[in-house]
Amino acid sequence: MTEQPTSYERPQPGADPAETRGALLRTPQPQARPLGATALPPQARAEETPSGPGTSTSKEHSVNGPEHAQPTSAEPDPHRPRPTPEGIPPQPGADQERSAGSAAQERRTGRGLPPGRPMPMRRDGDRLRFVGAATRRIARGMDLDEIVMGLCRATVPTFSDAILVYLRDPLPVGDERPVGPVVLRLRRTDRIPEDRDTDGFPPLPVPEPDAADIGLAALTAELCEVRPGGALNEVLRGVRPVFADSPAARSALPELLGAGAEALVPGGQHAILAPLRGRRRVIGAALFLRRPERLAFEADDLLVAAQLATHSALGIDKAVLYGREAYIADELQRTMLPEHLPSATGVRLASRYLPAAETARVGGDWYDAIPLPGSRVALVVGDVMGHSMTSAAIMGQLRTTAQTLAGLDLPPQEVLHHLDEQAQRLGTDRMATCLYAVYDPVSHRITIANAGHPPPVLLHLGGHAEVLRVPAGAPIGVGGVDFEAVELDAPAGATLLLYTDGLVESRLRDVWTGIEQLREKLAATAQLTGPDHPPPLEALCDEVLDMLGPGDRDDDIALLAARFDGIAPSDVAYWFLEPEDAAPGRARRLARRALARWGLEELSDSVELLVSEVVTNAVRYASRPVTLRLLRTDVLRCEVGDDVPQLPRLRQARATDEGGRGLYLLNRLARRWGATRLSTGKVVWFELNR
Repeated sequence: MTEQPTSYERPQPGADPAETRGALLRTPQPQARPLGATALPPQARAEETPSGPGTSTSKEHSVNGPEHAQPTSAEPDPHRPRPTPEGIPPQPGADQERSAGSAAQERRTGRGLPPGRPMPMRRDGDRLRFVGAATRRIARGMDLDEIVMGLCRATVPTFSDAILVYLRDPLPVGDERPVGPVVLRLRRTDRIPEDRDTDGFPPLPVPEPDAADIGLAALTAELCEVRPGGALNEVLRGVRPVFADSPAARSALPELLGAGAEALVPGGQHAILAPLRGRRRVIGAALFLRRPERLAFEADDLLVAAQLATHSALGIDKAVLYGREAYIADELQRTMLPEHLPSATGVRLASRYLPAAETARVGGDWYDAIPLPGSRVALVVGDVMGHSMTSAAIMGQLRTTAQTLAGLDLPPQEVLHHLDEQAQRLGTDRMATCLYAVYDPVSHRITIANAGHPPPVLLHLGGHAEVLRVPAGAPIGVGGVDFEAVELDAPAGATLLLYTDGLVESRLRDVWTGIEQLREKLAATAQLTGPDHPPPLEALCDEVLDMLGPGDRDDDIALLAARFDGIAPSDVAYWFLEPEDAAPGRARRLARRALARWGLEELSDSVELLVSEVVTNAVRYASRPVTLRLLRTDVLRCEVGDDVPQLPRLRQARATDEGGRGLYLLNRLARRWGATRLSTGKVVWFELNR
């Protein structure tokens, strides 16, 4: 079905009839008229028109009501058919053609009609069709700007020559009650473009199509505070549109437009002030303007303005509520996902997240990277069924649980087992898939456990991409399922890609077809950089997302890419120390030799002091051998492990205490330090800048 146009345009003489914005009048030098000044000479109403040759007594006149009469004398129209020169006999049908042309011209301009006769395009049926088309255009808007623009474009130039839209600043949302004064801000103005207009309103510079309202906005006040008990407040409380020449509007317009700007308003019934009322309160006002030489508004036009204002205000109310909900959804999703990926030793990370659609900005997909003791890192990606606020809330709980379990340094299969128990506690229908992997940069190995998630893809340095064979497992939330873990090689320079099913599955392709396309896309991207240089991580993520087609956005997409750099064996020093009194001295000597071998003698004093303090605390309570490991990367990292689960706490030692100052020295001299509980004890670590 073809939609009715939103405007019924009447081209004016001298205008381009093909212009879609409507025809304009071109008269001599424009002249601003003060508020309330009459633009046309007084005209008699239809019922007072004396009977004569030009009087209309048809039934059509009595149905549609009186129309503003036109002056009896008018300037000759240059577009009317010229009279036949003398000496040329009249052609057959010429009178009929001239009368038809004159009638068409009268229908377009409204000039030359007998007094009191309604214009054909201003009947009640035309108004109804216009209101229907205009409200449909307003209702198409989803956000605030689209609705206000729809109101402006639907009314100019069909209903008015210009419009000013004022909205409350800030706009109230829902049931909240603003405590401050009511302030109206000029949100948007629209008018006939300057290249087709020379009078009626002050001249404007030639604007862009979406900025045709710059001139009117510059001539009116941007902000207006509605004074309690003032004239503008009374008009807004009245809700109904009023003519600008009414006593209430005559006092309210100077308050709304600012000092001197009311001169823009033509006299008579050529302007309508319409309050914009939402569900519970007035949220703004709209001012419809016509040029003085145009036909004035009628009483029925107040009903049209009321319909436009009501639909616009309700749409703005809904748009504000939708914007608040979208903001809450965005904030919820942003807080559920990691704001920044950690800087882990021996691995570089990159990530992407795409919602299913603009109208569904939250979902159950998540990714995470969690540093673990021993310079390891846990890589997690998961997908809760659905993409709603409930799915996002469940995802946040599972992600928090995964972080807590990772802090306990549990094996990957144990982490999935506890996640499964947590999902069952949340509800019987809380289903999710998850893949949990732990990368060790020292051993260049990765341990992976899967719970019904698509398998990861490993891109080797030479450009070969392979889909890793990992146990499929059952989704989280099924219950009573045992999870398995596999340990695989993670060579230096390789890239591991973890993703959710939204990347590889859609209505147009199954999941295994999508995984094969992903593998081919990674291999093709690696060929661009050559066999010796892996593609940059950020560019690789963008290339992967480019494989999505128009019909492939059925679900959220979470993507986590990890580039394995590893730590060379020559950059690692590892020892076991017996829990005896001589252990701290032996630890100092071993650390000094390692630093000399690496050319880091300038760090010897600080490292020996800190290693001695940490090893002393470990030996005091340990019953099994203590481990000491030094790692040389972009920083120098020292790790001391023992079998005591209690974590040390920093405290201020008293002047009479003989101990308790080791962690204080550690906190002052180290770049970073921390303690992590393991399943077999704990690890205390610190880092120093090289």
